[in-house]
Amino acid sequence: MIKQYRKRHSLSQEELAEEIGISSRHLQRLERNEEHTRVSTFKKIVKALDIPDDEIIKFIKK
Repeated sequence: MIKQYRKRHSLSQEELAEEIGISSRHLQRLERNEEHTRVSTFKKIVKALDIPDDEIIKFIKK
């Protein structure tokens, strides 16, 4: 989900990572669902990418 929305906003991993204050490596792992992150970081991603609430709920339910 994160990768799809990042690409819709024409952002590179490096640009998004810098905007939300995490390393690009951490973002790579999040996009591949290889690790979890803090709620505060997830909120920053959601805000930066304007992810709708229904998409967030679907993602969380997985």
